[in-house]
Amino acid sequence: VRWVVEAQDADPAFELFVLVDSVAGVEALARVASGLSARRAIRVLIEVGREGGRGGVRNLSQGLEVGRAARAARPWVDLCGVETFEGVFQMAEDGGAKAQAMLDDVTGLAAALERDGLIGETFVLSAGGSAFYDLVAATFKGVALARTPQVIVRSGCYLTHDDGMYRGLYEALVARNGKPAGLNYDLKPALQVWAHVQSHPESGRWICGLGKRDVGQDAHMPELVGWARPGDPAPRAAPSGFRVSAMNDQHAFLDGPAAAPFEIGDFVGFGVSHPCTTFDKWRGLLRVDEKWQVQGLVRTFF
Repeated sequence: VRWVVEAQDADPAFELFVLVDSVAGVEALARVASGLSARRAIRVLIEVGREGGRGGVRNLSQGLEVGRAARAARPWVDLCGVETFEGVFQMAEDGGAKAQAMLDDVTGLAAALERDGLIGETFVLSAGGSAFYDLVAATFKGVALARTPQVIVRSGCYLTHDDGMYRGLYEALVARNGKPAGLNYDLKPALQVWAHVQSHPESGRWICGLGKRDVGQDAHMPELVGWARPGDPAPRAAPSGFRVSAMNDQHAFLDGPAAAPFEIGDFVGFGVSHPCTTFDKWRGLLRVDEKWQVQGLVRTFF
């Protein structure tokens, strides 16, 4: 909180919203800000959560209680709106319905806060996730409020698609809405991790030199997307019938038909599911063109 106050005081253009879900959280912000005689209020959004989940108020009365605490904490705290992360339901079988209910809770709380005069000059509604951003946009666009809020949609998967979770979520979005207007292509993954085939210890199993330290596997296992022999100008198509059955820290178990085109020493390329937990393992990513020529290095700050 001290860092926030100092950053805001040092740079008038610095913008930050802090999420709050408790009276104690609001009071902690106000206590530090007042102790430092902050020149700018800490702007907050009340987070809406779900039963059994992480942060966020669980019902309207809790949200209003936090809103009243924010008003009492002026001028150190300024309530600017309501926020949620409906992506917690992206893997649920009835995720769309649950996400919609959570978004309705956001708009309901926003209306109550506005009615009671608890929201300051800035008015924000925000939600984020790469599964239901169509529901977010439609719900927040159609909300009936006295003031028109600024809507911020925070879809996390904007740099790269994937070979797994987000592919399925995008297919579900297209099933709900049809292909988005003006989009004359399907989303394509842009992140791959390559390794060597290191061992062929038994029929139908190849051990490859990548593991949990190199690639995310919290949503789905990596998928074989191509292979190459040293000296090839570009990757070859992945053979069918292969899957990663297990991963250690340093190795992947690639299982499939007894006959495979690749050999020990060949390269194998994998697409990832849930890019977040792959980005965080690399300080730099090689950027290649359509001919697989390296064009540069992308530094990561994850």
